[in-house]
Amino acid sequence: MVTVFVSPFYDPEIFIAELSRRMPDTPIFGCTTAGELSPGGWDEDSVVAMGFDAADFVIAARPLLELSTFRVDRGRAICTELQQEFAERTEQCAASDESFGLLFIDGMCQREETIMSAIYTSLEDIPIVGGSAGDGLRFEKSWVFHGGKALTDAAVLILIRTRLPFRLFKCDHFEPTSTKMVVTEADIEHRIVKELNAEPAALEYSRAVGISDAKLELFSFAAHPVLVRVGGAYYARSIQRTNPDGSLQFFCAIDEGMVLTVARKNDPIHATSRLLKEMTDDLGEISIFIGFECLLRRLDVEQHQLSREMSELYRRNKVIGFQTYGEQYRSMHINQTLTGVAIGKRVNVSQ
Repeated sequence: MVTVFVSPFYDPEIFIAELSRRMPDTPIFGCTTAGELSPGGWDEDSVVAMGFDAADFVIAARPLLELSTFRVDRGRAICTELQQEFAERTEQCAASDESFGLLFIDGMCQREETIMSAIYTSLEDIPIVGGSAGDGLRFEKSWVFHGGKALTDAAVLILIRTRLPFRLFKCDHFEPTSTKMVVTEADIEHRIVKELNAEPAALEYSRAVGISDAKLELFSFAAHPVLVRVGGAYYARSIQRTNPDGSLQFFCAIDEGMVLTVARKNDPIHATSRLLKEMTDDLGEISIFIGFECLLRRLDVEQHQLSREMSELYRRNKVIGFQTYGEQYRSMHINQTLTGVAIGKRVNVSQ
């Protein structure tokens, strides 16, 4: 297969139709982006493509359509069909081969948690990683690619079995503080928080993180994420914008009664470098890191004038992928994180 991550600078429908015409015998999957992770590091207005050799990878894929009306039981049925096809295709694989999944999902659908729930309960021991498709900084429309078409309100799930060693990874650079806020009123369906601690959400958020509510913008939210504790670990929940009524639009699911913890930032270069080294020490020589990085993570790094260092770190370590409106990692949909899969090289055993 080939995966492609395409800047919204290009027309996605024309692009995927033409690419599929030129490669009629190769399945092509992917999505539009909020920035690209290319062999040269961070990039914009570009296309990044990766080929997966049939000698090392066996795949099966399905589109998930009409996400706006998606139900978990329908998702489970699709995943069951996909697993059956995958099992048939991988019958001849060695017992030592292992599997993982990639998920590309419309970043404007606001249904990532429902999709992840359906997948997680259906695929048992196959771990999933992926990203929500982007639209630059416009937040208007994002696309995923399947069957030679650009689709909205859709996702693409790809199951992959390989003889190569691999590890899934997740990296952020935050730690919790003692400052907490409770969601006291929310529009759960649309990920809108109206009140925090029984106060107008934007006003209370500004007070908690120590900035003026008159200065709330995407860069402010990138610099001051909040965390949610799940199963003993903390995950970022990023804010997209302030609404005219003083409510806050989130990138991830929220709920009334949810406790949001103000985050303290650590050095993003150090945290990312340490993770990449840990993966390399674990797997040996790395063929590629396939990465899904939150747009807000990039904006935060840019604000601190660390873009060159982060881009060079990615270039040096062969981190390839795209910048997202949200990241998937196992059963979670998260923000302001780098997730992905590190794939090692084939070990040749002498006879």
